[in-house]
Amino acid sequence: MSFSDEEIRQLDAIIGHYPDRRAAAATAMRVVQARRRWLSDDALADLGEYLGVTVAELDGIATFGNMVFRKPVGRHIVLVCDSFACWSLGYAELRAAVEAELGVGMGQTTEDGRFTLLPIVCLGACDRGPAMMVDDHLHGPVAPDQVAEILGGYS
Repeated sequence: MSFSDEEIRQLDAIIGHYPDRRAAAATAMRVVQARRRWLSDDALADLGEYLGVTVAELDGIATFGNMVFRKPVGRHIVLVCDSFACWSLGYAELRAAVEAELGVGMGQTTEDGRFTLLPIVCLGACDRGPAMMVDDHLHGPVAPDQVAEILGGYS
């Protein structure tokens, strides 16, 4: 198993909150991903062995969640909300500005590995649309001419 001592400590602490260690799977995946940025096949196999679940079960949970990454991602995750509210308030223009600034399309990572651009169904910021999130920082409403300044704040 290739978990660090810190990962094992965090995993054990989480598992202790559940009546069955298998129930900790989703939270455990976030712990492993937090240190590695994404979940490789090997990481899922190790986690499955540690929790007593199959890789298929973990992969099913991973593909259900939109913030579990099964491929390498950039240092910063950029999410552009494409809910109806944001769509009606300028999603298309915001998306175009973000794609132009980063030089990538949805689902892609910049060549320097700095940003990965992803869609998200809703950021829960309907009163601030169109909205985007960079890592855990919500921005909205965002005008297309603000995109460069917002993204420039993340190194």
